[in-house]
Amino acid sequence: MITARAAATFEPVGRSVASARTFVRDTLQGWGLTDIVDDAVVLTSELVTNAVVHSGTTADVVCVRADSGVRIEVTDRYPERELPLQTTSRPIGNPDREGGRGLLLCAALASRWGVEYTSTHKQVWFHLDFPDRPAGTRSAGPALPTDALPVTDARVRVAVTQVDRTGLITAWNDDAQELFGYAAEQVIGKPLTDLAAWPHTPGTGTGVAEALQLSRWEGSYGIRGADGRVVPVYASHLRVRDADGDPSTVCLLVRERERAVLQSPQRGPGTDAAEGAERGPAGDAFEVSIGSPAPDDLDGLLQRTVERARDMLDGDAAYLLLATDDETELEVRASTGLTSARQRFARVPVEAGTGRYGSARMPAVHEDLSIVPGAVPLLANTGLRSVVTVPLKVEGRLTGSLGVAAEAPGRYSNEEALRLQFAADRIALAVERARLTELERLRRNSLSFLVEASDLLAGTLDRDQTLALMAQMTVPTLANWCAVYTVADPASDPELSYVLHEDEERIDGLKALLTRIDPPEQVRTGGARLWTAPAQTAHAASLRTSLRGLSLGDAARPSSGPSASLATASAVGGETVVLPLVARNRVIGMLTLGKSTDGHFRQENLELAEDLSRRAALALDNARLYSERTAISQSLQRSLLPPELPDVSGVEVEVIYRAAGEGNEVGGDFYDLFPIRDGAYGFAIGDVCGTGPEAAAVTGLARHALRLLAREGFGGPAVLERLNAAILDEGARSRFLTLLYGELWPQEDGSAVLKVVCAGHPLPLRLRQDGSVEPAAEPQPLLGVMEDLELYEQTVTLDPGDVLLCVTDGVTERREGSRMLGDDGLVDVLTTCTGLTAGAVASRVLRAVERFAAEPPSDDMAILAMRVPEPQDS
Repeated sequence: MITARAAATFEPVGRSVASARTFVRDTLQGWGLTDIVDDAVVLTSELVTNAVVHSGTTADVVCVRADSGVRIEVTDRYPERELPLQTTSRPIGNPDREGGRGLLLCAALASRWGVEYTSTHKQVWFHLDFPDRPAGTRSAGPALPTDALPVTDARVRVAVTQVDRTGLITAWNDDAQELFGYAAEQVIGKPLTDLAAWPHTPGTGTGVAEALQLSRWEGSYGIRGADGRVVPVYASHLRVRDADGDPSTVCLLVRERERAVLQSPQRGPGTDAAEGAERGPAGDAFEVSIGSPAPDDLDGLLQRTVERARDMLDGDAAYLLLATDDETELEVRASTGLTSARQRFARVPVEAGTGRYGSARMPAVHEDLSIVPGAVPLLANTGLRSVVTVPLKVEGRLTGSLGVAAEAPGRYSNEEALRLQFAADRIALAVERARLTELERLRRNSLSFLVEASDLLAGTLDRDQTLALMAQMTVPTLANWCAVYTVADPASDPELSYVLHEDEERIDGLKALLTRIDPPEQVRTGGARLWTAPAQTAHAASLRTSLRGLSLGDAARPSSGPSASLATASAVGGETVVLPLVARNRVIGMLTLGKSTDGHFRQENLELAEDLSRRAALALDNARLYSERTAISQSLQRSLLPPELPDVSGVEVEVIYRAAGEGNEVGGDFYDLFPIRDGAYGFAIGDVCGTGPEAAAVTGLARHALRLLAREGFGGPAVLERLNAAILDEGARSRFLTLLYGELWPQEDGSAVLKVVCAGHPLPLRLRQDGSVEPAAEPQPLLGVMEDLELYEQTVTLDPGDVLLCVTDGVTERREGSRMLGDDGLVDVLTTCTGLTAGAVASRVLRAVERFAAEPPSDDMAILAMRVPEPQDS
């Protein structure tokens, strides 16, 4: 039973033999019959040669696939040719002779063959059976000479790693450690994505996380080694499950240059093309071979189109351009035979001149490009002289342009233009459908990219981290390198703030280059604009360095000079664009994106970069505002605390202060220790209700009022009563204040006398030498609530070895769930501090508070410890 059929007709010219070979090879590969392709091509070549060269007629070639094998028929228009019979007693003669050799090959290679005559034509056919593959053999290759074998190191290392369903590494063998520098204990339990340098562009490939979920995957990427360098690898992933049904992925990795160790044999494309040809118009070899890629595989479809167009017109090169949405420009999307890969994504205008020869909307034939230089800018300096171009149109709208060129002049005429236009009309709709599918996929992935970028940028308010995120999101997704310039204020010049290249070894050279040239001009208007200075400067520097090296001679040439300059020139050798960073109607910087080695940006990527730049600009400005606010808050907080503590003779004093939060709010806790007069010191520790400017105002008022009133000779109760009146005078800005204030009097006998007033504050605790702990004061009303306060002070004598501990409620109210450290918990901690210095006591209390809960403290903390040393301590 016939399952597929393809046919083509070839003119009686010499190049038709090569075209017939290509037709048969592509057809059988499209059917997945790679095992019999070579025999079929050899037989077809000989039979078509007999038809078009020796018989001098056109040749019809038909490929028929059946259940048992493939039948290929070659028909010519010369039925009188003699058929050599092997059954005659007459010798066959020399097999190398021109006539009859095709039939001898059929007898030697084909399973069955035959010849059929009619009054108008002769048909030679042969049948090739499908091969029986030996059990256990999936693929095999012929014996090759030693110099044709793939090159590897003396010892091939295959890294074997296994990741679980969440992407965490669970196994890491010795070869993996040797290749990448990580010991197993360094990477097990970490995500493989942290090590993978994945060359992923939105909408054009699979990400590493998606690849690990596939049942099987094979391809190239990079692993970032322990030394920070990316090791290019070729990988084979296999998804497996254990006896309990838990899935994991086994990854085999070798160096990229040793990919032959893991790479699966290439298989031909699927059968859609030929089977579709059977249903469509017969006899169109171009359409049959074009249909092999999947309908939504735009790049594969375009590449096969240009290759078949070149073969159909026996050209030396071909190219295909797609029109932009506004039909004003054409973008190079596929080419073959052109000497430089830089043409990809390059743009040319649709209307390059007057008349039909200057417009891509009409077919055009250029017999000799040397007569009209620049007529086809894409082919400048390529050596190609004759070219035929035709438009691709869908419903009258220009969607692209297809061109075929040759090195010889005068190769093409209107006849070739008609043939190429017929082929372009056949493929235009499929190209447009695949292009729209790609655009939809790109837009969908671009939206996902922008959502992820917005989340990342919104997750930080640190300026340096925001700059790093901006660069890392664009490299290598949108560009090969990136530089961010920032502008402090409208009167300032742009400053180079961050540089990133996909090759880390080139970052220093790129940074040095950008430092030497003037920054791009500040332009507020949106959109990407070209910037040629980096490429021009790098090329000029590399040329000067190379000439200097040649003049010095090889012996005197500096080892790092020319190579470094050439590497930098290559790193910035492509297109460079600048996008303004505009936030709140002000230019705050510029995002510079560049391509390496003559690369060009796709319009879709530029539009994506423009959207990203708007989001990044707002995030950068928010980080700037946050940094300024944090700096102001921290400066204000420092001004509310004493710059340094005085040295108190005969008493050890230690203070620990910890502000909670991110540092952008002024805390309400404060402390102070200051001399009042000879031999007397004032100390205070307090907590203002709330945070922010209002709390800061009360904190500043309290600290400065305490010093002023104490030095005026007022006692503790009088000082706090006057401070209470001053707080109430603040009106709506007033805040509650808990305050422990006291006066310290070191004594000649080694003890210390303290007079304290505890106004609503956690009570001070006294630790004796025997380990007992007791409150050193009684609670009294807090400040800022009542006008008439009747406060009193209490006297405490600290004997040698005794400790007085004063804290804010951030210590006692430390929580984890429903648990709280509380006063009793603080007493338990202090009980263990017998014999410790004041510094050690304060440190132990802080450590106990931090260890009480896993979460960081949510309230400010101040700890003031005073200890009278024992005689042997001093």
